[in-house]
Amino acid sequence: MQVHEFRCFGEQPGDGNPALVIAGDRSQPEARQAFARECNTTCVWIDPPDEAGIVATVDYFYPHTRSPLCLHATLAVGQRLFMQHGQGNELTLKTAVHGQRLGLVPGANGEVFVRLQQQDAPQPDVAPELIGTLLAAPGLAPLAPARVSSIGSPKLLVEVADAAILNGLTPDLPAILAWGKTTRVNGIYAWCKLDDGSYEGRNFNHLDPALEDSATGVAAGALTALLGHGITLRQGRATGHACLIATHIDRDDILVGGRVQLA
Repeated sequence: MQVHEFRCFGEQPGDGNPALVIAGDRSQPEARQAFARECNTTCVWIDPPDEAGIVATVDYFYPHTRSPLCLHATLAVGQRLFMQHGQGNELTLKTAVHGQRLGLVPGANGEVFVRLQQQDAPQPDVAPELIGTLLAAPGLAPLAPARVSSIGSPKLLVEVADAAILNGLTPDLPAILAWGKTTRVNGIYAWCKLDDGSYEGRNFNHLDPALEDSATGVAAGALTALLGHGITLRQGRATGHACLIATHIDRDDILVGGRVQLA
C-alpha cells in the first residue's frame, strides 16, 4: 500500500485542505472507513480501471462516512497521476459510488482542475426558520431563497449578508447531518459576495467542528452552477488555512481547481 499526503486549494504554500491518496490496496469499504477514521482526515483510494478510457476508479472516505465525491481529494489524485503519467493530456476518472466521470486537467504553477457537469439535485422545502435553526442563528435572514445545487454532491447553498456573519456562525452540526440524511443533501454551504467581486464560503457537513473543510470544491462547483458563471472563492479563514478555489464554465462543463502540493 502506498500513501501520499497532499494539500489542496492552498492560497499560500503550506496551506490547504489535506487529503491522503492510497494506491495498491484492495481493501473493502469497511476497512477503508476504519482507516480514514483512524487517520482523522479525508482519504481517497485509487483503484484499477474497470473499463476502457478510464485511468482509475476513485473511492472517497471522510472520517465519519463514505462520500460519492470530494473535489479536493480528486485534485490530490490528479496531482499524483500527473506525477506518474505526465501533464500532457487530460485524464478521466470514475467515482466508485455513483460511477460519475471526472476529467483531470493540468493547470499552471502546480494547479489541477476537475472537469464535471451539473447534476440533478433534490429541492426540499427549506423555510428561513429551519435555516436559522440548523445554523443556530435564530432570525438569520438569507439574502435569497436557499437552493440545493450539485455537481455530484448536493449542497444547500445559503447566502448571507457579509463575511462577519459568515465567520460568526456556530451551526448545529448534528441537526444538519440528520436533516441531510432525510433530504439526501450533503450539508449546508453558507456563502457571501465580497467587495472585490470574489466570494467566501464555509461548509457544514462534519459532526466535529474541528474537521470543518478549509476548502470545498464540490460546493464551489455547485455555487458556480447556481450563479451561471465562473468564480474565485475563498475559504478556510475559520480553520486557519487560507484556501482559494477557481472555477470556470466551458460550454456544458464546470471546471473547479486550485493549487496542489505534496505534503
